[in-house]
Amino acid sequence: MHILFLSSYVPSPIRVRPYGFIRALARRGHRVTLVCGAGVEDGPALNALRDVCTRIVTVHVSKARMIGNALRALPGDLPLQAALSFDQRLREAVRAEDQSGRYDVAHIEHLRASALGYALMRTPAVLDSVDSISLLFERTLRGSPSLKSRALALLDLARTRIYEARYTHHFEQVIVSSPEDAWALRTLHRHLCPHHAPERPEWFANPSDQAAESISVVPNGVDLEYFAPQPITRERATIVFSGKMSYHANEAAARYLVREIMPLVWASRPETRVVIAGSAPPPSVRSLATDRRVTVTGYLEDLRPAIAGATVAVAPLRYGVGIQNKVLEAMALATPVVAARQAARALHAVEGRDLLLAEQPYEYADAILNLIDDPQRAATIGAAGRRYVERYHTWDAAAERLERVYSAAIAATNGSVRTRAFLNGIPRTLTLPASR
Repeated sequence: MHILFLSSYVPSPIRVRPYGFIRALARRGHRVTLVCGAGVEDGPALNALRDVCTRIVTVHVSKARMIGNALRALPGDLPLQAALSFDQRLREAVRAEDQSGRYDVAHIEHLRASALGYALMRTPAVLDSVDSISLLFERTLRGSPSLKSRALALLDLARTRIYEARYTHHFEQVIVSSPEDAWALRTLHRHLCPHHAPERPEWFANPSDQAAESISVVPNGVDLEYFAPQPITRERATIVFSGKMSYHANEAAARYLVREIMPLVWASRPETRVVIAGSAPPPSVRSLATDRRVTVTGYLEDLRPAIAGATVAVAPLRYGVGIQNKVLEAMALATPVVAARQAARALHAVEGRDLLLAEQPYEYADAILNLIDDPQRAATIGAAGRRYVERYHTWDAAAERLERVYSAAIAATNGSVRTRAFLNGIPRTLTLPASR
């Protein structure tokens, strides 16, 4: 297949899901053209993709333009996350590729790029929602200690619910990373679009009452060669929490770890060290390092030594959705994991064999201390975690599932060419302006 891949940002090892998909699809013989937003800092990531993509089209969308896009969307119905990259130059780049007629299917990455899909007139479209963002917003409102995060979630929640409920009206297929997110999207559709036959072109062969069949789960993969067990000695009594620390759920988890879980661990093991590894830690996370037993690394070119060198990897998320890459990558490195129960809902992992799960601070502390005190059990769980990832989370297996979704999207159009695209039912802020 020739795949038109649309993203508001450059896929990279940090934005691992689209990056993994593109690389796996190219390995399997598909041609991928990437259209994405990019900045000057994205040069290395783009260079890494040039070896696997047939073609790359980039459009620079400045932060000022993104803010302007969001402000223009405020009076309308478009979620602000989608509005950020709903930029005229990106739309024109998408439209030009679509009108060439050379693509079998378009893959749209995340809600942030979803509105760009409305510029497609000829190409069957698959939206990778990744997660249900409205579900994330609901959990942010309940669980985030950050007033800013709660305020932004509240601002965008209602419009995001309605927008996600209509996904199956506007895209031939939708994929997510976990069964829970698929359930959330189906529930939104059922309750916010009851008995609603969407206004679609006649060629669209996916009726409203079959919307659930248009939502598929394609879990994340792991680069098993890159995230292989490392030939290094694990530090004694060292805990690692990794991730992009500017993400509000990771910020909340880091604070929860140090302020509520670790005092219980330190009561028994005062020498235990905590490493918080990941880019862009906000002041609330950096301030945790006032305790000398806590290290906040900031950006690391390579996270593997920090994870593979730890006694235990933790993922004490207070809230979140989808699959947690931090959990899969630690398991792939054979580092034993203690994770939040909700973080494991998307996995087939067996508690007590592949990883340990916790909910309350004392449960985390007990699990951490157990693994510190019993190196043999820690090694056994780490090895089982590696085997689990090898079995369930290869990128080739994910790409194979994705191919089936692409085929379903192509079949849904019956080979017809759009005459109205997705203009019916688009929020009023989405009216496509004439090209200048």
